[in-house]
Amino acid sequence: MARTSRSAYGVVAVLGLLVLAAPAWAYRQPSVNLGFTSFLDGGPPAGPGYYFAEYIQYYTADELKDGPPNCGVDVWVSLNQLIYQSNKPVLWGGKWGLDVIVPLVSLNVDAPLTDNGAGLGDILVGPYLQWDPVMGKNGPKFMHRVELQTIAPTGKWDRSNLTCGSNFWSFDPYWAGTYFFTPQLTASWRVHYLWNSEKYNIQAGQAIHANFAADYVVMPKQLRVGVNGYFFKQLTETTVGGADSGDDEQVFGIGPGAIYSFSQQTHLFVNAYLESGAENRPEGQRFNVRLVHHIK
Repeated sequence: MARTSRSAYGVVAVLGLLVLAAPAWAYRQPSVNLGFTSFLDGGPPAGPGYYFAEYIQYYTADELKDGPPNCGVDVWVSLNQLIYQSNKPVLWGGKWGLDVIVPLVSLNVDAPLTDNGAGLGDILVGPYLQWDPVMGKNGPKFMHRVELQTIAPTGKWDRSNLTCGSNFWSFDPYWAGTYFFTPQLTASWRVHYLWNSEKYNIQAGQAIHANFAADYVVMPKQLRVGVNGYFFKQLTETTVGGADSGDDEQVFGIGPGAIYSFSQQTHLFVNAYLESGAENRPEGQRFNVRLVHHIK
């Protein structure tokens, strides 16, 4: 895919026809969830059953912090997610479920770097436990979930290019929750701890990353608007041949977002992020649209 022009991106942003985001592209870290989940993240919107979600995502950066000068990156992603939420409690009242995400990726970078174009990304699989909402006088007060997410090295990869896949296994469990201050005002979070396996004598360091969001109802049962953000912070050194590389990664992103509910079964999430504080990774803008449908 040809590198998207800044003028074309501006037209898309102004018209609002496509609002897109991408999982993290990094120098050594795998692609992870930075900002593609946000509001009301602590539980499914319509109870047990199957859910399908489609994400169309775009990430662009004109600068690679601590990388080659005058080099940018554009990434387009289609994330295809299938979730099964059971109605059977198995542990401490948590009901089991399974989450599978299959990404298709297209990336383009400026010289002197090269890329391997478009292809399958790294598939994510996660069994999880979802707890029923804690109820208050006026509705739910708190809901949460724990998922043991694994990232498999299925993505297109080659040694000489920036690639669609990471070529190593990662374990990225998380805890997600939503707290209802009132039925109209909520805060949500998803906190991951990332561990990466070693490949070709390189092991990316362990990291913590999280999404956070707050929203308010402006149209009852239809529209919520708010602010959403994320951060990524590497905690241990990346090692190359057993020696510390000194290229720890971090980034912070924040911006506006909204949810439009067509019905109890179908919801559209829209998010935008501006990044700052990046080290050893790109610093740019991230845009996301996600359609979630409950299959009865």
